[in-house]
Amino acid sequence: MTTSSEAEKLIVVTGASTGMGASTARELARRGFHVLAGVRRESDADTVRAAGIEPVILDITDSGHVEALAARVADDPRPLHALVNNAGIQVNAPVETLPLTEWRRVFEVNLFGHIAVTQALLPALLRSKGRVINISSVGGKYAMATYGAYAGAKFALEAVSDSLRREVAPLGVQVVVVEPGGVRTKIAARGIATANDLAARMTPEQAERYGGLVLANNELMATGTASGLTPDAAAQVVVKAVTIRRPRARYTAGRDAALIMRLGPMLSDRMLDRVLAANLRRHRPKGTAFAHAG
Repeated sequence: MTTSSEAEKLIVVTGASTGMGASTARELARRGFHVLAGVRRESDADTVRAAGIEPVILDITDSGHVEALAARVADDPRPLHALVNNAGIQVNAPVETLPLTEWRRVFEVNLFGHIAVTQALLPALLRSKGRVINISSVGGKYAMATYGAYAGAKFALEAVSDSLRREVAPLGVQVVVVEPGGVRTKIAARGIATANDLAARMTPEQAERYGGLVLANNELMATGTASGLTPDAAAQVVVKAVTIRRPRARYTAGRDAALIMRLGPMLSDRMLDRVLAANLRRHRPKGTAFAHAG
């Protein structure tokens, strides 16, 4: 339940330009918090600025931006109630074909950037006995084909969250992971465009091996996103993690995420391989083929 004291608390939300981050910022502001909404461009700042929402220019991979955010929080008399690490990118390609520069970029944004912001704001969170909310994914538990880099960073974020939770719980800081399934945001469309760009750079031999897989996965991403949660619905899960007095260590967001998390542990690795391969084949464009798993 929201109280009047929440108007005297700060919350930082990274990746708040659009989608789930923007929806989370709006809902938290509606509930009376003062939200520092991380955006990468001035044009995005103009879009998200509203009562209770203060945009801050923030590229979480830029140390200067992170230092400026920490200084902004330190200068504010209001306590920092929560940090919502939401910024992220999606890059899909087979392990063989994804350049190392892209692997590093994914990990810089989806893992190291979150660690940098968390390190910078932990002193404030320790003072206020606040909480860290890390936005992971079902991909943080189960890695589908072409998701090596994305899932790898999310798996790592899950591990870092577990370690951090056990380190700071005795100090009064709570760490919560939110694991969404499909959400109707722009990240999937951008991910498909990136996947197509990377596929165009494959050698003819790689294209023969993986071309059908990439096309099928793009179709699966598009349909999964279209049938997923709205950003506002996903944001409600994040807001619950921010506001509930005794949060769980993990929350799923969406029926697909809940189903995967329940069924996954019941299946052997080989059985799960076959289930995922069969699902991909349903989305394979006519006239294409890719290797059969299992």
